[in-house]
Amino acid sequence: SRRRSSGRMLRHLTNQVGLCFDNGGFAQPAPRPPMFVDSHCHLSFPELHTRIAELRSAMRSADVDRALCICTTLEEFPTVHALAQGYDNFWASVGVHPDSEDVQEPSVDDLLQRAALPRVVAIGETGLDYYRLNGRSIEQMQWQRERFAVHIRAARRSGLPLIVHTRSAAQDTLALLRSEGEGAVRGVFHCFTETQQVADAALEMGFFISFSGILSFKNATELREVARRVPLERCLIETDSPYLAPVPHRGRINQPAYVRHVAEQLAELKGCSLQRVAEVTSANFEELFRRSLEVTVEASDT
Repeated sequence: SRRRSSGRMLRHLTNQVGLCFDNGGFAQPAPRPPMFVDSHCHLSFPELHTRIAELRSAMRSADVDRALCICTTLEEFPTVHALAQGYDNFWASVGVHPDSEDVQEPSVDDLLQRAALPRVVAIGETGLDYYRLNGRSIEQMQWQRERFAVHIRAARRSGLPLIVHTRSAAQDTLALLRSEGEGAVRGVFHCFTETQQVADAALEMGFFISFSGILSFKNATELREVARRVPLERCLIETDSPYLAPVPHRGRINQPAYVRHVAEQLAELKGCSLQRVAEVTSANFEELFRRSLEVTVEASDT
């Protein structure tokens, strides 16, 4: 009985440190839970920036182990970069969003100088957005096209991937990527909501496709069909928080922990396990944002 008691104690202790027993009674490493990466979030925005400790705790509870903090203006960049410098599982991008007006206009050198800093892994968020023209014609959005071209040139020179936003502007977005990128730029079409034709064109250029909580929306039938057809090996998952919270949190402020629900929706569409989606999308993140694998700072893990 003493031997059986010792065995029970050993099992208890090994379970506490992440071990389990095989049929022969030998301790083996316990299976790790699937871990998810939020490839696009705005933790510098006021809805989230004052809640970082809370958000990180929720990430741990949801098995979300990494997040890419996205920059939308040069004025915002120091805050975004500080998040990446302060935590060992956050990274930063540098860019100016196409909707950002009355802000500092970036030059290629502006972007390159910031892209060279530690823990900056991408250029963007950039692209074209003709959804809100505010009385202007598409021809009058030339300033957006010029801004996007600057970002593409910076991505080419830095070798960093491009984070692309496109809304009601897919054909101009693709045309500029072809003319300015000349096949030398990789990246991701984030928060994808376009057609299968646009997805195919992006994939042909070597881009990844990132899906958000929109996948779970009732009216997103066509988008779910696109997600079903995009190879999992070319998919990323994201929240775009604080926006677009997925079902069952729709209507709330979004956060990185909710990316798990995007993964669940994608697993259902693909007919595969949640573990598979976690493994492949995490590997895709590392493949695209290769600089995220570099150890550059002593940052907090709490």
